[in-house]
Amino acid sequence: MDKMIVYEDSVLLVVHKPAGIATETARVGQADLVSELKNYRKRKGEDTYIGVVHRLDQPVEGLLVFAKDGKTSHKLCSELQGGGLAKKYVALVAGVMQAQEGVQTDYLWRDGRTNLSKVVSKGYQDAKEASLHWRLLQHNDAISLLEIELYTGRHHQIRVQLAHAGFPLLGDFKYGSALSKELSKKYAVNSTALMAYEICMTHPVTGNQMEFSLDYNKFTKIF
Repeated sequence: MDKMIVYEDSVLLVVHKPAGIATETARVGQADLVSELKNYRKRKGEDTYIGVVHRLDQPVEGLLVFAKDGKTSHKLCSELQGGGLAKKYVALVAGVMQAQEGVQTDYLWRDGRTNLSKVVSKGYQDAKEASLHWRLLQHNDAISLLEIELYTGRHHQIRVQLAHAGFPLLGDFKYGSALSKELSKKYAVNSTALMAYEICMTHPVTGNQMEFSLDYNKFTKIF
């Protein structure tokens, strides 16, 4: 657990979640990051409260912020909803973008029975608007590396929107296409090629601006 902690102080934790572990789960016997953090605080003789500010899908790697008390949790959640807690992602996708950057907006509907989301028409019952900005970082003749900034936080948003646009993520076996699965094998990508690599935020107590980032060279070295 110590190796996963990027930053810690008296009120918050910034953690590097590896791919394959759930942020939080109700399944008995399944490991999750929140439980690990509670055990970590218990071993230190601290209160075991862990406030979940945001989540990452189980197969996705990246940075997460957690609160150590309820007041901090409320402040961080408010900051997230107000756009003050900014997150950036990188993703490897099948296909080559024809522009350097763009904004994609869709309406998503989540199927609670299958835990999958899909793009639907604007008037579809319970559909929620989803918007993101993407920027092309690198490409070859088959795949592209994108930087993505979310304007909304919807269930499986990046994976669903990019797949719908014809650029499914490598290693994504829920929303991937036959081509993306073939390219995943070619480039030996075995898990969803998406990383939450950067977080910028205002500290809830000091008011200082904070920025944390991860190295995503494991994606760039594929080219």
